[in-house]
Amino acid sequence: MTQELPRILVAEDEAVIRLDLVETLREEGYPVIGQTGNGLTAVELITDLHPDVALVDIAMPGLDGIEIARRVSDMTAVVVVTAFAQRERVTQARDAGAMSYLVKPVGRDDLVPAIEMAWSGWLTLRDLRGQAVESAAATARVEQRLADRRDVERAKGRVRDHLGLSEDEAYRWLRQTAMDRRVSLAELARNLLEPDGSGTDHGPRISPEDNE
Repeated sequence: MTQELPRILVAEDEAVIRLDLVETLREEGYPVIGQTGNGLTAVELITDLHPDVALVDIAMPGLDGIEIARRVSDMTAVVVVTAFAQRERVTQARDAGAMSYLVKPVGRDDLVPAIEMAWSGWLTLRDLRGQAVESAAATARVEQRLADRRDVERAKGRVRDHLGLSEDEAYRWLRQTAMDRRVSLAELARNLLEPDGSGTDHGPRISPEDNE
């Protein structure tokens, strides 16, 4: 199955240049889903239309391309278009989240590679961010399981000492009490360990009758 071409939004305040970019993109088969000459409108269109790539001039009324990149680079791949004299601002644009840049006048041979590189790079970055989030969530789950296990072990020790039970008997007491109270084992353990009346440093308020 052939991958669909990315959907493009063009933000360029010079109408002649904007129309030329739109025409070139369409001739190359790219769907242009929006165009504007104002930076604020560009952000609104990107937010509403969710283009795959936003081609934005680095100097525009309303908002410049750097601020646009800062606001939308998590939603779309940003390619900034700059005049030769403004090339020092490319670093600022990249720091703001732009994936690629083009120098005016923009030629067809430069336009397509810049778009494809930006789109590919943004997809890779999105996947890496997703993996990082998944990894962080997995780490949090592991840490929670370890914390639950520590709490259960501590609560088991208190039950054992307070009721004079063996390790196995104390664990069975905890498990049965958790079932009776319709709470998880970890929740019961934390309840017994809290200094609010359920359990204190002087010993949890545990009674053998709780399990009968």
